[in-house]
This record gives sequence, structure tokens and C-alpha cells, in this order.
Amino acid sequence: MQGKGLIKVLLVLFIAISLLQFAYFIPTKNQEKLAAEYAHNITGLTSDDDSAEYKMHRANYLDSISDIPIFNVLFIKNYTYAELKQQQLGLGLDLKGGMSAFLQVDLSDFLKGMAGRNANNTDFLKAMDNANEAMKASQEDFVGLFVKEYQKIAGENKLSKLFQKNEALGNITSETDDATITKLLRQKANETVKITFERLKQRIDKLGVAQPNVSLDPSRDLIAVEMPGIDNPERAEEFLTKSAKLEFWDVYRYTDAGIMQAFQMADNMSGKATTSAENGPVVMRDSIVFNELGEIIDTIQVADAGDISSIISSNSLFSVLNLNGGNLPPAVMGIVEKSRKRVVDEILEREDIKALFPKNAKFMWSYKPATNPDGKISNSYYLYLIKGQTTTDKAPLDGDVVTSASQALNPMNGQVEVNLRMNATGAKKWAEMTTKAAGDSNREIAIALDDEVVSAPAVNTAITGGSSSITGNFTVEEATDFAGILEVGKLPARTKIVQKNNVGPSLGKENINKSLNSLALGGIMVILTMLLYYSGAGLIALLSLVLNVFFLLGTLSSFGTVLTLSGIAGIVLTMGMAVDANVIIYERIKEELAIGKTLKQSIVDGFYHSYSAIIDGNLTTLLTAIILAYFGLGPVKGFAVVLIIGIMTSMFTAIFVSRLLMDWWVSEDRELPFWTNMSKGAFKNVNFDWIGKRKIAYIVSGVLTILGLISIFTKGFDLGVDYNGGYSYNIQFADNANVDAEKIRVGLTDVFEATPIVKQVDGKNTYNVITSYLITESSAEGTSDKVLNKLHEGINSFAGTKVSLDDFKNTELKSGDTHIISSAQVGPTIADDLKRTSFIAGILAILGVFLYILVRFSKWQYSVGAIVALTHDALMMLGLFSLLKGIVPFSLEVDQSFIAALLTVIGYSINDTVIIYDRIREYLNLNIMKPANEIINDAINSTLSRTLMTAFTTIIVVLMLFIFGGASIKGFAFALFIGILVGTYSSVFISAPIMADLSFDIKKSNKSTSKK
Repeated sequence: MQGKGLIKVLLVLFIAISLLQFAYFIPTKNQEKLAAEYAHNITGLTSDDDSAEYKMHRANYLDSISDIPIFNVLFIKNYTYAELKQQQLGLGLDLKGGMSAFLQVDLSDFLKGMAGRNANNTDFLKAMDNANEAMKASQEDFVGLFVKEYQKIAGENKLSKLFQKNEALGNITSETDDATITKLLRQKANETVKITFERLKQRIDKLGVAQPNVSLDPSRDLIAVEMPGIDNPERAEEFLTKSAKLEFWDVYRYTDAGIMQAFQMADNMSGKATTSAENGPVVMRDSIVFNELGEIIDTIQVADAGDISSIISSNSLFSVLNLNGGNLPPAVMGIVEKSRKRVVDEILEREDIKALFPKNAKFMWSYKPATNPDGKISNSYYLYLIKGQTTTDKAPLDGDVVTSASQALNPMNGQVEVNLRMNATGAKKWAEMTTKAAGDSNREIAIALDDEVVSAPAVNTAITGGSSSITGNFTVEEATDFAGILEVGKLPARTKIVQKNNVGPSLGKENINKSLNSLALGGIMVILTMLLYYSGAGLIALLSLVLNVFFLLGTLSSFGTVLTLSGIAGIVLTMGMAVDANVIIYERIKEELAIGKTLKQSIVDGFYHSYSAIIDGNLTTLLTAIILAYFGLGPVKGFAVVLIIGIMTSMFTAIFVSRLLMDWWVSEDRELPFWTNMSKGAFKNVNFDWIGKRKIAYIVSGVLTILGLISIFTKGFDLGVDYNGGYSYNIQFADNANVDAEKIRVGLTDVFEATPIVKQVDGKNTYNVITSYLITESSAEGTSDKVLNKLHEGINSFAGTKVSLDDFKNTELKSGDTHIISSAQVGPTIADDLKRTSFIAGILAILGVFLYILVRFSKWQYSVGAIVALTHDALMMLGLFSLLKGIVPFSLEVDQSFIAALLTVIGYSINDTVIIYDRIREYLNLNIMKPANEIINDAINSTLSRTLMTAFTTIIVVLMLFIFGGASIKGFAFALFIGILVGTYSSVFISAPIMADLSFDIKKSNKSTSKK
């Protein structure tokens, strides 16, 4: 073998790198052990106690040493804890528990900012509303949708009127066409999305998640986030979606002239005033009209009853708003129950009512509920009236001036607070604001985050040093998050969750145990098969397989890959397919030995004649895996990445490492058997007429395909939440809960206003519930909470034992009560996107295979035969999933995992087909004096042992995955199992016969041979 020295160097290098990757685990595990001891010493608790306090102290310890070197590599480089964690193979959320989400970057505010004062233009606002509505069912980016909608309303080339005053877009004039402006807007939008992505990554680092995975899809303005081990999904959601727009505002007080009169007039206008029996009839009194500076310029007559309670009707402002009567802080206008905030907003946003208040004023709610006198948190929120500037709608001071932020405890009162440090510009402005406020009867300044007032402290003295503290009844965790968000800075665009998935740690632990079992059993079965069939040569295949998995895990670790359930499936499949190259080589060596060549020469020739088949087969599989990685999202992309790396390591170990080991062994004239007594004569004298029986195969395949198509169009599929959109919950019911799928379905129909999809999971008292309730409003704030509340309400109505909402949604609940163990949300836009990209991926995979076969074999007949076989495989898989829906005792969802399995089968099937094609071409080029059909039969018969052995070893590991891999991967494994059977069948009975029937020169050869 040429280049043997280079192969040895590469082998040693790969082993050293992989060993180093695994060595990184030692120092990090030591530090994590110290962190656990530190948390235990403070709290007296352990990780088994599931304590938030314990976790916080453990995380604080690890955060404190994250930048300290803890490992040295040959005195060349020092690695910190954080750097080591980034270069380790971490566990994904489906193996560890946690949360994943797809965030859509909302460009609405971006466009409003670009339009400036024109953002209030009627046509602009209407186009924005239409674009937001169209976004729910479109795959186009928001900027493009807005331009289309605006052109429908205002006509062509009218965008310049909106954006010509924006200097950020360059020199736009009234003559600038829409196409140019659209391009400029898209460029600026891309910058905004990129900055949002970078700042979001920094935020997640502040959250303290170990090995988060954050990626950007710029073509769709989507940010994918995986946070393994996160134990508070609500906290994580807020952390991901909060814009963190920090602002400092002057405020009005309820005692300021004209403010209470304006509220009274607003009440009168919002609902008919009534007479109070206690307070007497309603009378009229003077009210005040303000100018832009908030100064009184006129008076008008408004209703007055001496007491506000006399002016209350069922639909009036005061029926929901309790005005400040002197018992609340001066900056608070009133207090409102959470459920009635929306009603107050609708009243105060009316143009006629807004005109009653100063023109520079705007209302804001408190960030958190108010605290009752007894210290308990209420369910009501404060309403503030913010005093804006007269020349701009921006705040006098914002968060851009903050240079550092940290959480601390106030030593005077023990309250948790956030300490801020400002730059010179901010310090100067802050001094001006606090000086003015202190001189105005110690007036309050409102500190707002995302248009909600965190606190409104009274200013006693001017603050001139550029430092300040924010208090707001924070917990330590909230203050830490708040400080982290402020230090990173506000997001230039809001983000909204369009898909999310929460997995409890107990389910993650169960998944990893089952996956490791299937991995181990699959490996053992492959090893036993190779030893029983190939004897001594099987040992070399075993060493090659072990090195393959070792290199695969080492490579994944070097990239800091997060291993998910789909990734383990990729490893298991790689193990099954890794023996393929060994089988091809061994079968060819056996053929060389059978014609009398020496062992050494048979090894040389066997490897030489196997290269083209191995390369062709692996390249076609690699092609489909690359397409899957490009178009796939989340777990599908993870599966594809593992498969791609697995194909690379498999080729290296099978072709080069196996050859090195064989050459070393036989160099001393040692024997190397390639069969056992049991396998020596297997498939040796097979002489089956495959081409002659092709019509029977055509009929069988045709009938099954037609039955499948009938089922597809009548029975349909069990579409997963990936493609339907909706909310999906896996619910573990209490052992004593008397439930079944039908009872759950009936019990939830009323609360969801439609019948949900309910399926039993893994034969336990666990059920999957899928509903489309409110999914079209999924981006609205609080929608997912409403769906969860409805689910909880419905479950409690029929499950027998009632459970609290907090326990019900606690994925870590250990009491045995009914609770959610995992959940997912897929909005309609992302569902449509997934369907579209899955279709494109399938078409491109088939097209790519067609072109590769055409280039490789130089005849279109080979390509058509392969494509017909692949289409046959796809239709058979789809048809069987439809036919068996509701019949088999496990879920047959058609989701992203199914598409991953389908494309994998396409790669696997074409691998088989290419190897048969390669042998057919080889035999035809030998000009054997036989009819072409007989030559094709001989080619298929000669590769039959390889075809069946590869199928058998792959099916073994897939079967282990199906039996022991758990419910969440059972459908995927079943799809692979069916696909491999069908793919093996089609390679022999469909692709080669179709190629033969289409080949004119082969038919001609048959006729001429028969004449002779």
C-alpha cells in the first residue's frame, strides 16, 4: 500500500488528538466535584435534593473559576474551565433535560425605526399589519412582505417617501426606486439580526448554561437555541425574549395639577357616569387642558362627585382601575388586577382619552406585581404616567450608557439590588436628571425595562458619580439575570419564540440509559456477527469498528458538539454501516482466494477492486447527509452532522486502518481466515435468475405502492407537531389515575374547543397530547400559559386526583402526581417552513443521486434505474406508515425524524445499488460471451453475500435501537428498519432490472447472443 508511512502518522495523530479530547474531562470533572462540595458546605444539600439554592451556589462557584487556567497541555497552552467545557462532548436536552427554541427575530420595530416620524403614516401602519398577518403563512422574510404590502397600498416606487430622511440608509431621494431601497433595508436588517444573535449568545453565557448551542439561520431570520440542563424554562424564555431596553424617565405624580381631573374625565367618557346614593348626585367642575410641556392652558367642565367611587359603571375606567387615594407611592396613578390590565390599556389608548393627558405623557405598568402591606406579593400592578421629552419620543437616558452591572445585597436593608455604572456621557445626564428631581420635592425617576417600570425611587440628593442602584423586590436569581442582560445591552430587535421544546431531566436520564443500552447491544451484535462469519478477519473488522467509534466521538468532542438522542441514533447507524466497507473488501478478497491467488495477493487485489464501490457508496450517502444537514433543523441537523463525520471516520478506518492491520499480520506469513466452517460455503453457488423474475417483482411492488397511495390519500398520515403546528405535551399520569387515550381525548375536547390528538407513549401511564388551540396566536405574550392552564383545567376534571398547576408543569416532579415530562410548541410559520424544506431536501437528494450516477456510470439508464428504485423506496415507506397508522402499538408520526430516516434510507439504498451497478459494469466490460441478462444476474449473484451481510448487520443495530431505544426514537428506528428492508429489495429487484429494460445495447446483446 502506497503512502503507508503517511497513514501511520495520521493514525497516531488521530489517536493522540482523540485521547486528548477525552483527557479534557478529567480536570473539569474535578472542578465540578469541588463545586458540588462548595454548594453542599453552604446549604447542607446535595444534587439529589433538587434545590434551587444548591444549584445557584454550585453555578456561582463554577462561574467564579471559569476564566482560571486549570489544565496545561505539554506546557504549551493553559486551558480554563470554560475553554475545556467548550471542547467536550456535551449532552443535549433530550439526554439531560432542558429547553430548545427557535426564535424569530421580529423586524417590526426595525422598520419603524428606519421610517422615523413616518412610522405613524397610515399606509405604513396598514402595510405593517398586513405583513405581520402574511408572515403567519409565508416563508418570505418580513422586509420583503412589508414591501409587497406597501406597494399594494401606495403603489410602485413610493418607498422613498418613507425612508428618504433616514441617513443610515444612505442618500435616498424621491427618485430612488423600490428595488434599491428594499436591498438597503435588507442589508440593514441583516446587520440587526446578526447583532441580535451575537448579544443573545452573550446573554446565554451570562445565564450559566453548560455548553449551550446557539446558531443563526440568516436566510430565515431564525435563531436556534439549545440549553441543556436548564431547570427553569419560564426564566429561560424571559431571558431569551426580553429586549432589555433600559430607560430612565421623569414621572408625573397623582397630585400634579390636572392629573386626577383627567382621569375623572376619562372615566366619564369610557362609561356613563352614575349617581352614588352615599355621595350624592354627580356635579360638574373645572378640569384642566395641558399643552405639550404639560402646562395648564385651559379648563373644561367634567363630572365630579367629590368621591371617585360615585362615578363607576360596569364599563368605565374606574370599574377596573383603583386610583391612588394617598395610600400608594406618589408616582403611582392607580392599581389594577392583572386580568384587567388589558381593559385599562384599551380605554387609555383611545385618541379622545389620550387627549385629556399631557401630550408628552405615556402610561407604563410596573414590572412586577405590587406588594401588599403584609409583605406578600399581590395580583395587581401599579400604573405610572411617564413624562416624556417635547422634542423626541426617546427617554432622556437609556441603557446604552451602562458600562457594568452586578447583583448585590444592600447592607442597610438586606434587599437584593442591581448596581449600575455609567460612562461619562451617562453620568453627566444622570446628574442633571437627579439634580432636577431632588429639587422638585424629591420627585421620583422611573427606571423602566422594556416599557415596564422596575422601580420609581424618590431622589433625595443629586447623583453625580455615574453609579446607581435599582431595587424592585428582586430575588437573587432575578437580579443576576437583570444585571447580565443590562451588561450585555439591549437587543436591537425583539425575538419571539416560534418553536420550543422542554424536556424534564427524568425523561432525559431515561433516554440516555436506553440509548446507551441500544448502542452497547448493537455493537455487541455486530461484533458477534463479524466474528462468526469472517473468523480471524472479523477481529480486524472489530478493531476497525472500535477505532471508528473512538475517532467519531473524539472528532465530535473537538468541535464541542452537543450529543442528542438523534446523534446517538447516528452513531448506532454508523456502527451498522461501518462494517459495510469491511464486508465489501472481505467478500472481494474471498473471491480472489477462490480463484487460487495467494493470501497476500488476494488482500492487495481485494482492496484495489473494492475502492470504487466503497467510494461510490459512501459519497452518495454523504451527499444525502449534507443535504439533510443544510435543510434540517435541530435534531435532524444533529443526526446529519454525526452521520457525515461517521462516514468519514468509517472510510478511514475500513480502507486504511484495516489494510495496515492486515499487512502487518500477514507480513510474517501468518494465516488470516476470512470464513468459519459455518460461513465457508454461504452464497457461493447462488445462481438465481433475478432479471427473469423481474416482472413478478414489478407486480408485487406495483400492488403495494398502489395500496400505499390509496391509504395516503384516504387514511392520510399521523403528522407530528413539526408539520401540523400546535402544542405537544407528554404527560405522566399518577399510578392511580384511571385514564386511557379515549378518556383524555373526550375530557380535553371542551377546554380546547376541538378534539386533540392523544397517543399512549411507551406502554406506560404516559400519554402524548397534541392540540392546535390558540396556535395562530402563539407569538402573542402569555398564549402558551393560556394553553397550559386549559390543559391543566381539563386534566383535573377527569383524572381523579387533582394536582396544582405548579406541580403539573414541573418536569422534575418526584412525588408521583400527574405532571408534564416534556412539551413542545411549533408555530404555523415554522411548521410550513419545515414541510417546505423537507420536500426540497427530498427532491435535491434524488436529483443529486441522479446526477452522480450519470457522471459516474456515463449512462442515463443507470440513473433512471436508481431514481425509480429510490422513488419506490420512498413511496413504500410513506405507504406503510399510512397503512399501519393506528394498527401498531407505537407512534408512526411523520415528522422531522421520519424525513431524516427517509433520506438516510435513500443514501443506504443507493449505496447498495451503486455496488451492484459497479459489478455489472465490470462484468459487461469483460466482454463475456453470455447474454447480457445472464451477465447482470451473475453480477447480482456475486454481490449477494455483501448485500445481505450489510443489510443484516445494519438491521441488527437498528433493531436494537427499536427495541431498547425508548418511545421517542421508536418511530425513527422503525422507519429505518422498513427502509433498509425495502432498500435492499429494490437494489436487487428494481434498479438493476429497470436499467436492463431501458438499455438498448443490452437488449441488442441479448438478441445477438441468442442468434449465435
